Amino acid sequence: MTCPGNRCLLALAVPAAMALGIVLHVRTADAHEFKLESLMNAFVQVEPSELHLVIRLPLHITKTIRFPTKGAEIDLANAGPAIDRALEGLAHDVLLWEDGRLLVPKSAVGRLSLPSDRSFEHYADAVAHVAQKPAPDTGIYVDQGYLDAHVTYAIQSPHARFTIQTRVAPELKDYLKLAVRYLPLGEEGRAMVITSRSGRVALNPAWYQAGAGFVLLGIAHILSGVDHLLFLLCLVIPALRFRQVAAIVTAFTVAHSFTLLGSAYGLAPGGDWFPPFVETAIAASIVYMALENIVGANLGHRWLITGLFGLVHGFGFSYRLKENLQFAGHHLLVSLFSFNIGIEIGQIAVLAAMLPVLALFRRYVVGGQLGVIIVSAVVAHTGWHWMIDRGEILWKTEWPRLDAAALATAARWVAGLLLAAGAARFLARRAGALLSRVRARQRVSD
Repeated sequence: MTCPGNRCLLALAVPAAMALGIVLHVRTADAHEFKLESLMNAFVQVEPSELHLVIRLPLHITKTIRFPTKGAEIDLANAGPAIDRALEGLAHDVLLWEDGRLLVPKSAVGRLSLPSDRSFEHYADAVAHVAQKPAPDTGIYVDQGYLDAHVTYAIQSPHARFTIQTRVAPELKDYLKLAVRYLPLGEEGRAMVITSRSGRVALNPAWYQAGAGFVLLGIAHILSGVDHLLFLLCLVIPALRFRQVAAIVTAFTVAHSFTLLGSAYGLAPGGDWFPPFVETAIAASIVYMALENIVGANLGHRWLITGLFGLVHGFGFSYRLKENLQFAGHHLLVSLFSFNIGIEIGQIAVLAAMLPVLALFRRYVVGGQLGVIIVSAVVAHTGWHWMIDRGEILWKTEWPRLDAAALATAARWVAGLLLAAGAARFLARRAGALLSRVRARQRVSD
């Protein structure tokens, strides 16, 4: 029996689409389930002569260890040798250092636990739970539940610098996270989340360790932030003198430092609407600066516009910073300034590469205002598409209600901006007066 071409295609397409939908649904569900369970929890407790690592691993990431089974369940009565092998592997995959010296476990105990167990919410409960054996009638299915372990290390001093690294299932990259709650002796604890790609992470970094790490983070952030780099390019396209570039970049630096510090201390507006708003505003700043270059920029007042847009870019910098403040330890202020220093080093490096290229372009390719228009038009085209794409996301986001908390936050930022603007105006006048005196002295000497 034959059928017309369109009907045959429809008859084949409908079941195929249904099958594809089922496959995608199953894969999405599996991926969602894996994401929820791909988290290891750990405590690192420091005592006068010992360090304790109490850690919980989902069983589905320990597939190299084969536990004996009874049907679909793990045979707990005969699981001892497999647990011992898992503890040996754990000692090689989760590493701890004391002042750069690799610590070697002096004892380790472990057990299997049900997925419903909640003993790892507190350190004392986790330690007591690992020390107990599961009831003989406990039913733990293969690849479900947890492997819990308590590993003890001998240390020389509780005030040493401790470092941790996870190499558990490195093929999972950032999809497998280790949540560490560090409990130092006589100090307030802190928490962090790391992955196998984090490398060695200091649990209690010294100020210079935290500072160095955040300087590198700031450099990497500005060099990988294409939108920030395009904004910098827009700033210097029409500038011909180093004095002009220095004033513009200084205004940008002061402005983004202001909002960056405020965001780090929790003063930024909250809600799901604010990040897409900031990203859209950053793209709009690129478009505005590019269009201003095209119509003819007033470089004498560009520092003011740059400062206003720099406030927005500071919020953008803060999002990357928030993800890494967990590594600052007790050196929050040092880390903030170090991150800012890294951003400035990156900006200087970028400008050192941009300015000669722009000078060669204006000299040998297209000079004058035409060259400014061509480069700015290309940048404006890119920024426009970013602004439209990000604006669509912002449009779909629920905006905040103007309640008392929102008005209080707005009032704080307005007051801060007015204070910053007043300080910038005062410094600009002082700098102008100082420059006038220098020029007057030069004239007298001539």
